[in-house]
Amino acid sequence: MPIRLPAGLMVSVSGFRGRVGESVTPELFAGLAAAYGSFLRAEGDGDHVVVGRDSRTSGPMLARAAVAGLLSAGCRVTELGIVPTPTLMLAVRDTGAAGGLGVTASHNPAEWNALKFAVKGGTFLPPDRMARFQARVRTEDPARAPWNGITIPVRDDSWPGRHLERILGLPFLDPEQIRAQRISVALDCVNGVGGVIMPQLLARLGCEVHGMGLEPHGRFPRDPEPTAANLSRLGALVTDSGARVGLAVDPDADRLSLVDERGRPLGEDLTLALAADVVLARRPGTVVTNLSTSRVLDDVAAKHGCRVIRAPVGEINVVVRMMAEEAVVGGEGNGGVIVPALHHTRDAAAGAALLLQFLAGEPGVPLSERIAHLPSYHIVKEKVSFPRDRLEDAYAALVRDLPAGDSDRSDGLRLEWPAEASWLHVRPSGTEPVVRLIAEARRPASARSLVDGARGTLRTVAAG
Repeated sequence: MPIRLPAGLMVSVSGFRGRVGESVTPELFAGLAAAYGSFLRAEGDGDHVVVGRDSRTSGPMLARAAVAGLLSAGCRVTELGIVPTPTLMLAVRDTGAAGGLGVTASHNPAEWNALKFAVKGGTFLPPDRMARFQARVRTEDPARAPWNGITIPVRDDSWPGRHLERILGLPFLDPEQIRAQRISVALDCVNGVGGVIMPQLLARLGCEVHGMGLEPHGRFPRDPEPTAANLSRLGALVTDSGARVGLAVDPDADRLSLVDERGRPLGEDLTLALAADVVLARRPGTVVTNLSTSRVLDDVAAKHGCRVIRAPVGEINVVVRMMAEEAVVGGEGNGGVIVPALHHTRDAAAGAALLLQFLAGEPGVPLSERIAHLPSYHIVKEKVSFPRDRLEDAYAALVRDLPAGDSDRSDGLRLEWPAEASWLHVRPSGTEPVVRLIAEARRPASARSLVDGARGTLRTVAAG
C-alpha cells in the first residue's frame, strides 16, 4: 500500500521532518526509505545507497529503520554512522552511489528528526525529482526484493577523515600560514556531529581550541540553531579564554556562525561573505545565494569585480543555480557555505577553514577590525504563525501596504527598495510550520519597521 503520511509531518523540498513519536516513527522511516530505494532503481540510478545520521537520541532507531527499508527494496547499503551531512554528501558523490539518506533534523530541537534524500553526484534531490518521489510515495507501493535479493549492510567509518583531507587540500587555503599563527578558537558543537570533525580540523590547522558541546550525544544544551540569540555562552567562552574567534555549528554541521574576539555574535550572514572574500581573492567568479541573504555578500563580491545571483531559499535551489552558473562559491545567509571545489553542499567545516584563512591574511588584527570596513546592515528575522491557504492574499496585501521598487515572487514575496539598500522577504518555512519574515536595512529601526509592518499586514489578513 502507498504510505499514509501522518498529520504534523513537514514535507518539502528539504525532505520529511517532524517530532519523534508523533509524526516521525520508525515505521514511517522504513516505508519512506523503501520507497526511495525503489524510486532510485526505477529511475535507473542504481541500488547502492549511503546512510548517515546526526547525533540525536532517536538517530539509532530511525537510521536502523531506514536501512531496513532500503534493504527490503533490494538496495546495497553502506552505513557511515554519526557523520556531518556534508560528509555524507561527499561519500555519496565519491563512491558513485545511487543516492543517500541522512537521518537528521539539522537545526531543529532535539525532539525532531527528519529524512533527507541525496542523489548520485552528492546533492539533495532537485525540486522536480522530489516532486516525482513525493507523488510516488503517495500513490505506489515500493517494489520489494525477494528473500535471496536482500544483502548485508556494510559499515565504513573512514569518511570524516577523508572529508578532512579534502578540506585541507582546497586551493584557497594555505595551511602552513594558518598553522604558523596558532589561532586561538572557541568552539561550540552543541553536542551535535560537529564534534566528529571540527576539533580535528582545528588541530590540523594548528589552532588552540577551547571547546564546549564537543561530545556528539544529541542532548542539546540550548536551542541548537546557531543564531546570535543562542550564542551567549560561546561569547563568554571567547572572552574568558582570550580566543581570537568563536565558531558555532548546528547539529548536522552544515551551518557555521561566528563570534568576534569581544564575544559579540556576528550573525550567520557574515559567514558566507567572509568565506566568499577568501575564495574570490584567489578565483574570481560568480556567486550564488538565496533571496534571504544579506546585501553584504554583494558588497564583498563587488570588491572583487564579481556578481551575485539569487535563487529561492533551500540548499538544493542554490546548488542547482550554482551548477548552471558555474559559480565558484555560494550558499545561504544562515551560515551555509558551499565550495564547489570541494562539493556542492553546505559545509561548516569548509567554512571554518576559509574563516581561519581570512584571519591569517592579517596576522594579529582582530576580527572586529577586519570586518569594520564592510558596509553596516541590520537584519531582523522572525517567525509567525499564519494559515498557508491565505498566503496569496497576504502577498497581495503586502504589495499594497508596502509599495517597493522591486519585487520577486519566485519564493514567497521579496520586496526591495534599492535606493534605501533595504528589503523584506516573506515566505513559508520548509522546515517548520511557520511563515518567516526577514528584513534588512542600514538602520536597525528601519529593518524592525519592515518586519513589524509585515506582521501587522499578516495579522489583518488572518483576521479577515
